[in-house]
Amino acid sequence: MLADPRVARLVTLIRAALGAPAGTGRIALALGLGVLCHTLFAAGVLAMIVAMFFGLSEGMGTVPWPWAALANAALIVQFPVAHSLLLTGPGGRLMARMIPGPHGQTLATTTYAIIASAQLLALFALWTPSGIVFWRAEGVIFWAITAAYGASWLILLKASFDAGAEVQSGALGWMSLMARIRPVFPDMPTQGMFRLIRQPIYVAFALTLWTVPVWTPDQLVLAVSFTAYCLLAPRLKERRFAARYGDRFAQYRADVPYALPRLSKDRPDAQ
Repeated sequence: MLADPRVARLVTLIRAALGAPAGTGRIALALGLGVLCHTLFAAGVLAMIVAMFFGLSEGMGTVPWPWAALANAALIVQFPVAHSLLLTGPGGRLMARMIPGPHGQTLATTTYAIIASAQLLALFALWTPSGIVFWRAEGVIFWAITAAYGASWLILLKASFDAGAEVQSGALGWMSLMARIRPVFPDMPTQGMFRLIRQPIYVAFALTLWTVPVWTPDQLVLAVSFTAYCLLAPRLKERRFAARYGDRFAQYRADVPYALPRLSKDRPDAQ
């Protein structure tokens, strides 16, 4: 198992953090941001899982209608816009300046995860429900859809691991700072689910949107909006990969489909 580079990178990073050299201020900053990052990450993901399971029929938002429609729209838009802009060159430089002092660049992935997690938490905790329920699954159908919903989240977890758990969770930044090493990013992901499609994280995220047992106008608007984002946003990611990896990514793109796996007989290497 340790021969797997996905596991080996994570184990090496954890060992380096546990053997952190002296530096009280640096270690305190790293641990503080690490706790904040993973607490917000867990809260944001949990809020999303629970809120979508009930079709966004519950929420702490209290904005009166019809103004609630604008407030909810703003909550939807803020996530993909900031999520994409922070991955650009100017966005990366901005994140490096968000933490005062000399460690902003090292902590960039942790900062990004903190922001993204806070955005998710705000979206699902502050949503103002419409109070309308189109359909609610019952009996065997409820359990079948619930199983599909759970499977979608497991697929998303696996795809995130394949892409690099230390980056996806935000651990790379604070653990690298604690160990006083330069963050080492994963190579272009081609293992696991990335053997089947180029964008498994976005596809799995889209699956979670459509496998809920309760349907409301709220959930429908969210599902349509974020599915469009999941189909279009990776184009920007692939543009960055093309610039970074050149011919390697060009070959990978030629061999592996974008979002839908090929049948075995349709694979380029199939006999």
